[in-house]
Amino acid sequence: MYNLFPGPMFYLPGPHNRIFENFEQLRLFVSEQMKMHQESFDPNCPRDFIDCFLLRMEQENQDPLSYFHTETLVMTTHNLFFAATETTSTTLRYGFLILMKYPEIQAKVQAEINRVIGRHRSPCVEDRAHMPYTDAVIHEVQRFSDVLPMGVPHAVTRDTQFRDFLLPKGTNVIPLLFSVHKDPTQFKDPATFDPAHFLDERGGFRKNDAFMAFSAGKRVCLGEGLARMELFLFFTAILQRFTLTPLTHPEEIDLSPLMSGLGTVPHPYEFRAVPR
Repeated sequence: MYNLFPGPMFYLPGPHNRIFENFEQLRLFVSEQMKMHQESFDPNCPRDFIDCFLLRMEQENQDPLSYFHTETLVMTTHNLFFAATETTSTTLRYGFLILMKYPEIQAKVQAEINRVIGRHRSPCVEDRAHMPYTDAVIHEVQRFSDVLPMGVPHAVTRDTQFRDFLLPKGTNVIPLLFSVHKDPTQFKDPATFDPAHFLDERGGFRKNDAFMAFSAGKRVCLGEGLARMELFLFFTAILQRFTLTPLTHPEEIDLSPLMSGLGTVPHPYEFRAVPR
C-alpha cells in the first residue's frame, strides 16, 4: 500500500512508518562503509562494488554531468542491500521448504554438488555453468514461489491496444509477472514444481523467455547479477554440508503462501539440518 499510495500512507499512523527509520539506519551503515573504503582505496586493485564506483568518481571528477558522486554511491549501494536482502532470503526460505517436500529433488541437487564441487572446497560462481540441474532447480524455485508477483510501475511510451482496452501514451501500468509464470502455454504444468521446466531433453539447462523473476526490459532488476550469485552460493553451500529434513511428513508440507501482494511470503516452518 505504501508503494502504491505513498502520499496518503505518509499521514496514516502505523508500523509502516518505521520504514524510514530503518532506511536511515541502513544509509548510515553504507556511509560508514564508503568512508572505510576511501581510506584504504587502491585504484589499481578494486575490491568490490564500492571500490569500482570510487574509481569512476575519480575518473570523472572533472565532468560536471557525471552521475558518479558520493550521494549516488551511498544510495545505489543502499538500494542493492534494501531491495535484494529480503527477496533473496525469502527465495531461499521457499526453496528449502520445497526441497523438503520433494526430497528426491534435494538428493539430485546434492549428487550434482558432489560430482562438480565435491565436499572439500566451497562453491564458486563458476561452478554454476557445470551444474544444469541445480541451476534449473533455482530457476524453478523463483518461478514457482513468485516472491515478487508484481513488477515495478511502468508507463507505455505510445498508444497501446491491449485486448479490448486502449492504453493512451503515458498511462502507468503495473505488469503482473505471476500471470506469465503460471501460463500453461509457457510452462508444461505451471501449478507443479518441476525443474524440467528449465531442462532440455539431454538434461542441459534451458533458458525460458517467460522467466521474469527479475522483471523484463530496460527496468530489469539492477541487482539481478548479485541476486543470482547469492542464491547459487548460499543454496549450494548449505546443501553441500547439510541434508534438510522436515519435522513432519513431506506430504504434509504446505507450499501455499502465508501472504501474497507486492511480495509472496511462505508459511513459517521448522526443520532439521543433518550434517552430511
